Amino acid sequence: MRVLEEDLFPSTPGKVKIERAGAMNRQLHRCFASTSTMFLWALFLVAMTASYLSFQSFVDTSSKYFAASWGGLHWERQIRASAVPRRPPGSAAGAGMSVLVTGAAGFVGTHCSLALRRRGDGVVGVDNFNAYYDPSLKKARRALLASHGVFVVEGDINDGRLLAKLFDVVPFTHVLHLAAQAGVRYAMENPASYVHSNVAGLVTLLEACKDADPQPAIVWASSSSVYGLNDKVPFSERDRTDQPASLYAATKKAGEEITHTYNHIYGLSITGLRFFTVYGPWGRPDMAYFSFTRNILQGKPITVYRGKDHVDLARDFTYIDDIVKGCLASLETAGKSTGTGGKKRGPAPYRIFNLGNTSPVTVPNLVSILEKHLRVKAKKNVVEMPGNGDVPFTHANISLAREQLGYKPTTNLDVGLKKFVKWYLSYYGYTRGGSKNSRH
Repeated sequence: MRVLEEDLFPSTPGKVKIERAGAMNRQLHRCFASTSTMFLWALFLVAMTASYLSFQSFVDTSSKYFAASWGGLHWERQIRASAVPRRPPGSAAGAGMSVLVTGAAGFVGTHCSLALRRRGDGVVGVDNFNAYYDPSLKKARRALLASHGVFVVEGDINDGRLLAKLFDVVPFTHVLHLAAQAGVRYAMENPASYVHSNVAGLVTLLEACKDADPQPAIVWASSSSVYGLNDKVPFSERDRTDQPASLYAATKKAGEEITHTYNHIYGLSITGLRFFTVYGPWGRPDMAYFSFTRNILQGKPITVYRGKDHVDLARDFTYIDDIVKGCLASLETAGKSTGTGGKKRGPAPYRIFNLGNTSPVTVPNLVSILEKHLRVKAKKNVVEMPGNGDVPFTHANISLAREQLGYKPTTNLDVGLKKFVKWYLSYYGYTRGGSKNSRH
């Protein structure tokens, strides 16, 4: 182009000036054009990046939604079907309750859900199937519940969206809150899990209940552990509970204070149940009677703790069927919540009951009963009780529960352990003294 321009326009002094000015203008134009192009490309890249991030966020959110184990029309139909009471018309017990059971695949939750369903109440369960102990046992319990028409949602009580959806789908009349991080000693290994489940999870559930319309009546599992270092026996609901001996106990005591607050501010009907060492078929593998049975059958030694001055530890062992009766009686007698739209309209019941057997048994005696029913002698290591939050004894005063709930335990430890051993041998495939399979 430069050669052609020179041929067409001969070099003259005036032409040189014009040509130089034109060259400068062209350079400036190219510069601005180049800058504008770069700016447009930068804008384009920014827009593409923003679009990608937005799309990625959408994909992540969608993935979480579609990966969730709850939601959808089919899921809602299952929830509604499970929640419908099935008592016969004109039943003396009334039309039946619709109960949300948290921790439904747990030990007490499974037994209570079955008992409610068998008598015709509607039941929907929630459980997160965590790995505190073998989840396969929880899944076996869920299968048992499913065979009786009880649907269990896999989800966490800290999931406020899930709880809100459940209350949106079903107007539950009652909540039986049994989900919790259990165990005294494990709190020293994983303290955060106790705050997460027993405090934060409880608050999330209470928030859902106070916002529900209608508000349900709530029965929940506290613990005999709240008595802590109290040495007055038997333990009464009127005794002090401000000296917890473990973090587990402290979270349960916190739960009692939190539930009282929600009762006072929002009119929620609350009943707290202080369970005393529950045992029986489908029990928790971390409990002493369960682990003793496993080790005795496998020929492994068991560790038996002693208190100070060689005093044997004692527990108020309470058979699962007796606990279930106390839970159902609490649901039946629970007064209605009085709030609407999250606002209290009047006073609502607030109750706390001990549910125990009233007959403490020493741990060595427990071992002797197991030896009798297993027909195997235990190899025992007797050691001093470590400072891990355990207390030397528990003993329930159940006069208040007897008076207001008609609660009357009927199963002693010998009979209860016999039933447990029968279930254990069947479930794990053992014969006395030997193993058939390896479910362990």
